[in-house]
Amino acid sequence: MADMIPFDLVSPERLLLSAEAGMVTLPGAAGYFGVLPGHAPVISTLKPGVIEVTGGSASGARYFVSAGFAEVTAERVTVLAEDAIAVNTVDAATLDRKIADAEEDILQAKGDAARTKAVAALETLKQLRAAL
Repeated sequence: MADMIPFDLVSPERLLLSAEAGMVTLPGAAGYFGVLPGHAPVISTLKPGVIEVTGGSASGARYFVSAGFAEVTAERVTVLAEDAIAVNTVDAATLDRKIADAEEDILQAKGDAARTKAVAALETLKQLRAAL
């Protein structure tokens, strides 16, 4: 279909989604951007955030990505995610416990490097929580 664009979401473990989309919204490093069929070619790093699919066979699909890369051409969108999870599969109570654990990790961190890593993990978890 001319008004659809193929979209593939790939994690290191597997292909998470391969579908036709009317539009894909991506959390680019410079901010969110939407991709429609015929989009100008772009390669972008991704920040933690939600990928949303509108229209097509996967309309309404939402995936949280921690980081990765997006390759956009006029004919296709491909996302290589470091880690991705379908937002509708996240349990809020479990996530809240992970956030509490991450806050403890910050308090117990030994050294700046460990603290920086713990703060980054906490921020990613908070962004996932905000996406629910």
